[in-house]
Amino acid sequence: MRPFEEDFKLLDGSLQEMGALVARSIRRSVYAFIEKNEDFAHQVIRDEARIDQLEIQIDDLATSLIVRDQPVASDMRLIVVAIKISTDLERMGDLAVHVAERSLSLMSQPLLPEPLDFSPLTSTVESMVLGSLSAFSRRDAALAREIVVADDAVDQMRAEISHRVIEQMQREPSCIPRAQDYLTIARSLERIADHATNIAEDVIFLAQGVDVRHRQLEGTAAN
Repeated sequence: MRPFEEDFKLLDGSLQEMGALVARSIRRSVYAFIEKNEDFAHQVIRDEARIDQLEIQIDDLATSLIVRDQPVASDMRLIVVAIKISTDLERMGDLAVHVAERSLSLMSQPLLPEPLDFSPLTSTVESMVLGSLSAFSRRDAALAREIVVADDAVDQMRAEISHRVIEQMQREPSCIPRAQDYLTIARSLERIADHATNIAEDVIFLAQGVDVRHRQLEGTAAN
């Protein structure tokens, strides 16, 4: 039986590995979409199985720690956060697959009548994902709060893209099938940002013991 500290180290290491793999999948799915790279799209789809495996591994480790070692409050907080973060990471991996699959579909179709610039959205989402993972690794509540604030910008960018796509669908009904792929990609990117925000909120809870879910960050007291 491993010592308590070694199990904690293994749990943290598994989370770091899962986070790195999910971040890479998101980056590759975005590159597959923007650059029409089939190889990256297929790699994202292949990596989903490993992401799922890591989620199960983290759940098993966390459950073992709780049942066997009965951790104290601060350690229990980390275990609870680890379970929640692994769930968000797994869902982010699923959404990266959605982006990759829609990107593969779009590669065989003509562009929309009016090109769309996804670059601000994709770069912001990638930055949020990497920032949330960095905040967790460093237990950096200040960085985590920046991620939470950035989510509003992503929502606005997704809404603007969706509005432009819908306008094109109304003017040119023949483009509706491929336009729906763009809507799916925009929505998937927005949801990835939502999960990055969830991770950032968990980091704030882990570092400061403050639950900022469903609350304005301004004026929130820190321990």
